[in-house]
Amino acid sequence: MRPRVTRRSGFTLVEVLVALGILLFGLTAVLGLLTFGSALSRSAHLRTVGASAAEAVVADLEETLFPLQEDGEAGDPRPIADRDVPGFPTLIYSARARQNPARPREYRVDVQMRWQSGGVERERGFTTILLREVPFSERLRRRIIEGEAPAPAAPPTPAPQQKQ
Repeated sequence: MRPRVTRRSGFTLVEVLVALGILLFGLTAVLGLLTFGSALSRSAHLRTVGASAAEAVVADLEETLFPLQEDGEAGDPRPIADRDVPGFPTLIYSARARQNPARPREYRVDVQMRWQSGGVERERGFTTILLREVPFSERLRRRIIEGEAPAPAAPPTPAPQQKQ
């Protein structure tokens, strides 16, 4: 009589190794995606902070670049050097304004921002256009506290015509 051969159910060693290889490949891909996503998140955060800082600088310039004269009108721009950015204690900026010859109320303002990061001083610059006008906070104060009517809007300055 022949001995009875019984088949056992289960996985062979080769099948288990193939399954573990597929699992390892999948986990490696997921970890790579998590790392990439984390880097993108950090980059987005830094860009958001940078944009907020630039907006804080422009808001500060709108309020302080053109000092009020004795007659209550906005004066010539004052130079700004190494001023702290409101809300960003480690950030310093400098600004220089140049008048547009074609439009006397319009100024090109070149801004340089500096900060320390990882023991290294970093610097970035940008340019914006500002109008010489009484700061918003002063106009609001005049309107609410003093009851002054808002000044009529100045008519647009026509562009210089070119000779043909």
